[in-house]
Amino acid sequence: MKALLLAGIGAFVMVAPATAQTMDHSMMPGMSMPGMKMPAKKPAARPKPATRKVPAKKPSPRKAPTKRPVAPVADPHAEHAMPGMDMGGAKPADPHAGHDMSGMQGMTMSPAPATDGGEHAGHDMASMPGMTAPVGTDLKPGNAPAPAPAPGLAASRYYGEAAMSEADRDLRREHGGMTYYQVLFNLAEYQARKGGDGYRWDGEAWIGGDINRLTLKSEGEGTFGKPLEAAEVQALYSRALDPYWNLQAGVRYDFKPNPSRTYATVGIEGLAPYWFDVEGALFLSDKGDMLGRAEAWYDERVTQFFVLQPRVEANFAAQDVRRDGIGSGLTDFELGLRLRYEKSREFAPYIGVSWERQFGDTARFTRARGDDTGGFSFVAGVRTWF
Repeated sequence: MKALLLAGIGAFVMVAPATAQTMDHSMMPGMSMPGMKMPAKKPAARPKPATRKVPAKKPSPRKAPTKRPVAPVADPHAEHAMPGMDMGGAKPADPHAGHDMSGMQGMTMSPAPATDGGEHAGHDMASMPGMTAPVGTDLKPGNAPAPAPAPGLAASRYYGEAAMSEADRDLRREHGGMTYYQVLFNLAEYQARKGGDGYRWDGEAWIGGDINRLTLKSEGEGTFGKPLEAAEVQALYSRALDPYWNLQAGVRYDFKPNPSRTYATVGIEGLAPYWFDVEGALFLSDKGDMLGRAEAWYDERVTQFFVLQPRVEANFAAQDVRRDGIGSGLTDFELGLRLRYEKSREFAPYIGVSWERQFGDTARFTRARGDDTGGFSFVAGVRTWF
């Protein structure tokens, strides 16, 4: 009996390795043995654990929370490679394949590259609610021309063309399209000089906008107790060339000296570099006489209230005008220095000195009349504007 039992155990030990080598590997999903064709067998279903029956709950009026998607369980054999086996089984279908997400609210999808190997490659998401097609900086860089700008004002789409046209006119008028005016006397002074005290004025008034203006200029001088020596007025059209210079053209009329004269006038005025105020003009009389004038002054602020103004003026003539006592060339020259108190710019009193001199034939004609050809004078006056 013992001999039969030992023989049975030995036979079992010898047969067990051979039996282990005959394992049917076709039961493993995604595996195939080279040279072997195994019939497909379905794995036996595992028994489900018994679940305890839970008593039903009464329905709650509150909305049930949204279930979160469960992430797919990773394949435990994903990185296993066995020699001679084809592990390239069929991949599970993409759960988002064919989904159109362009209509999802608040989402903007940009096109994925053609070589994208992700699980959403090739998905068209432009129709998901709330999602728009890529535009502007969402697009890929390229060399396509920029789109043409939309015509008109953007606000016109909401308020209408008529309302925005009226608002645009008001804006332009308030920022440079209004009508302005000014009256300025740069010189209005008393002169204490040799041969008798006198007076002098030099001012202008203008009205218009930033581009087009009507300008009136006047200057003259005289001696107390004697007739007016010289007086003129100019009516000019002023056109802005740029923010600093104006071109002027018009007429000039001389009341004094007798006889009166009328001139066609063209000139320029403006602000030169380093804040020099400059004026220059040419005058052609009704008799064919050509005259010229150049002026310049500079305001140097000494303190917060005191301003020192050097000033220069020169007059020229292209020919002798004997009836007016004017010789050709440089007729006269003036150099002045005035210090004004400018606590209020609209009314600034000043004091100063002025030096005048006539030259050439003009000085000769003046001496022939028995008058002085120039000299120093003390001046006191006011610079005012409104």
